[in-house]
Amino acid sequence: MTSNPTKGPLVDAEPARRHVRNLMAAGVSIVRLADHSGVPFAVISGLLYTRGPGRPRAQKIRLCNATGILNVSANEVATCYVDPTGTHRRLQALMAIGWPQLRLGPHIGRHPVYVNALLNQPNIYGTTAMAVATAYDRLWNQDPRQHGVKTGTWKKVVGVARTHGWAPPGAWDDDTIDDPTAQPEWTGECGTDRGYWMHRRQNLPMCARCETAHADWLAERRHLPASERWRQLALAKGAASNRGASLAHDARELLRYGVRIEQAAERLGVTRQHLQQELTRHPADEQVAA
Repeated sequence: MTSNPTKGPLVDAEPARRHVRNLMAAGVSIVRLADHSGVPFAVISGLLYTRGPGRPRAQKIRLCNATGILNVSANEVATCYVDPTGTHRRLQALMAIGWPQLRLGPHIGRHPVYVNALLNQPNIYGTTAMAVATAYDRLWNQDPRQHGVKTGTWKKVVGVARTHGWAPPGAWDDDTIDDPTAQPEWTGECGTDRGYWMHRRQNLPMCARCETAHADWLAERRHLPASERWRQLALAKGAASNRGASLAHDARELLRYGVRIEQAAERLGVTRQHLQQELTRHPADEQVAA
């Protein structure tokens, strides 16, 4: 008697979802993955995308489908060149949090010197993109100093990244990092005047969208008397100052009631990475100003 593929135990969908994203970063389409894994296209698509109002991405998946997806290796199906955008951004993001190139090489199975070349290569093999994506998944929330990187080296690498304006992991989410048209979300409010002030307050490299938004904000108030302009400027700056602390406070309340961090981020309208950044910037004992 043959088994019914629609039956069987359910497991957490996150490992399979992460593997699908890494394969896609290596240039594997959902159609090709479905062909090689034997998992229906609709099941794989349901891991990545919402299915309409009230139908979020799948949180559970049949064990047989998860196994089929996880058994697909990039070495088998990703042998062509792929868009280098995601690979460049992942390497830049890891350097933005202090990972030196010499340490990243072993994590992606390449000679350390090769990492510098990768940052500028217009063509990247899918297998290389997969290796970088896998390393990124391991390292994006790790402090390099806790893995043997000296503080002086860490500062130097972070400084290089700031000079180049490279966005850290918190500025990207899994759905945008490979999209050449996407822009980094440094503050959770980028493209607004509030985002401009959050850049300033948190000493983040200024992004073009926030710089433009602030210039527009000033232009709209050019006709106001100087005293009123300065008053509104102070109010705007003050409102932005509390945003990160409020976000961290609200997230901790949700987490305290058993809400997972991915769900908390979705409810608060920010990415998981950005929320984790704010939780780090604003410790639990920090008070939110009234």
